[in-house]
Amino acid sequence: MYLRLLRDNRDFRLLYLGTLISLGGDWFLTVALLDLVLQLTGSATLASLMLLCQTLPIFFFTPLAGHIVDRVDRRKLMIGVDLIRTAACLLPLVARTSAMLPFAYLGVIVISIGSAYFEPASQAALPNIVEPEELGPANVLMGSTWGTMLAVGAALGGAVTMYFGRDLSFVVDSVSFLFSAFVLWRMRSRFSEERSHRDEHPPLLESMRETVRYARQNPRVLALLSVKGGYGTGAGTIAMLSVFGKQVFNAGAWGIGVLFAARGAGALLGPFLVRAFIKRDDAQYRAISFCIIAFGIGYTILGFSKSLPGGLLGILFAHLGGGAAWQISSYGLQREAPDWIRGRIFSADYGFLTLTMSLSSLAAGTLSDHRGPVIATVSLAMLTVAWGVFWCIRTWRLWRAA
Repeated sequence: MYLRLLRDNRDFRLLYLGTLISLGGDWFLTVALLDLVLQLTGSATLASLMLLCQTLPIFFFTPLAGHIVDRVDRRKLMIGVDLIRTAACLLPLVARTSAMLPFAYLGVIVISIGSAYFEPASQAALPNIVEPEELGPANVLMGSTWGTMLAVGAALGGAVTMYFGRDLSFVVDSVSFLFSAFVLWRMRSRFSEERSHRDEHPPLLESMRETVRYARQNPRVLALLSVKGGYGTGAGTIAMLSVFGKQVFNAGAWGIGVLFAARGAGALLGPFLVRAFIKRDDAQYRAISFCIIAFGIGYTILGFSKSLPGGLLGILFAHLGGGAAWQISSYGLQREAPDWIRGRIFSADYGFLTLTMSLSSLAAGTLSDHRGPVIATVSLAMLTVAWGVFWCIRTWRLWRAA
């Protein structure tokens, strides 16, 4: 079914290709930026701050972004955002000393703001690009782009940064956004359903209240909305990958790259495994809690690892669970939320995740600097396990009527 979907649906094939290239460039950028910060400052807190700049601005802009995503042509919006991010990727080239490092942070913040618009628009548009029966496989494939290019892009990014310098990685990411814009320009599918004459666009505050009312009136949507944000409370452990790769395992940019590659491999395989062994939607939703618990266990393994191979196994296991939980919750929201509010639902989903993950990343860096990376990683990993257990208890009965 996966190959048939890519073969027969031209616009989905283009979207898949554009996302694949763009995400690969993103991981070139991430590895290069983390290496830049650690080389210029040696601070785990500032490395975590870089990851914070990749996520926290999204939280502040998602209310406006969701409002706009449900009002305008989603395809044109995504093209405009890609062009802005093409330029923003080049700002880190200015950061030659620690005093110039704010330019790198500024570039990351602009890219992050663009993501606040691009990602909800892409998620909300997907059910309009594929047929209803294709939505599950399409979600797995789109999830696989993230995992594939994290695995490939992070490993290549680490190698390119080490052997050819960080500047090339920044340029590669810029070109990837330009390519994504070109691919979107070639697509012809409608990214939104036709609106009837009675469909009105409320002002921003009413639009936000409408989204809250809808989620409260639909417990299944509310439960799925809480998945990524709750998981994000402990996902700041991801900030520790750069510290473990460069300082604990003494493997430099290459160590950072392969740890991120293991993260990508898990995120790639997790959705396929869940889809292969769990067919019914309600059973998949129930599996979310176990996937989140697996994420926490995997990072606990990383925390106690004494060598790079042990850390790689822990990260792979963690993101088998994390990738599956992400894909299932996204698929569920696309199934449960209608098109007229889907952009706002995914913006809320993305905003909640980025808020909790930003705070968690900052906590991870601070704990690492004061208590060491092992305590920081294991503490946040246990927080993720606790969330998985709590979510399981609170939502188990909810899926009986699926």
